[in-house]
Amino acid sequence: MKHLTPRRLTALALFSALTALSGAAQAHTGHGTHSLMEGLAHPFGLDHLLAMLAVGVWSVSALPQGKAWWGPATFLLALVASAALGAAGVTVPYLEQAIALSVVLFGAMLVLANRAMPVTLGLGLVAAASALHGLAHGAETPATGFAGYAAGFMLTTAVLHIGGVGVGLAIQRWLGQRRGAVLGGLGAALAAAGVVLFGQLAA
Repeated sequence: MKHLTPRRLTALALFSALTALSGAAQAHTGHGTHSLMEGLAHPFGLDHLLAMLAVGVWSVSALPQGKAWWGPATFLLALVASAALGAAGVTVPYLEQAIALSVVLFGAMLVLANRAMPVTLGLGLVAAASALHGLAHGAETPATGFAGYAAGFMLTTAVLHIGGVGVGLAIQRWLGQRRGAVLGGLGAALAAAGVVLFGQLAA
């Protein structure tokens, strides 16, 4: 895949911004602003941040030409749906450990990005990992309400995805023959980071 057009990037950013605005509009004045800010900050935890950047890089590197937006869109949809479940009290055992392992998974997906993988399988893995992150987001919904909080973490997530897409495009454009090696190195580093995060939780 050679190009993700500026129009598609703009559309993704616009969709995310509209999601944030519509969610914030449903929240109470003052309380909505507070919950929005909490949502904007929440995805900057290292495990969430690494996973969301990785989705963007992987989408450019592994999905069909012109379809890189499928990865971020899948992640965002699974994220908000599972966050609503998390806010309602749904959870799974060892959730934080599973999130750390999702970082390992995304690292492995980057290592294998140059090898053929069924699109449905790749997007299914993205959705499954996103659901774990969403449950964690939802479980930490502030008392000020879910709508503004969800708008915040959705917007931050979209921005991180776009950053990952930008990295993926730069790798594709400038590194040529070394692209596979660089993706492999990034994937290995990401997987190692996930293992460290898992080890910290298990200690």
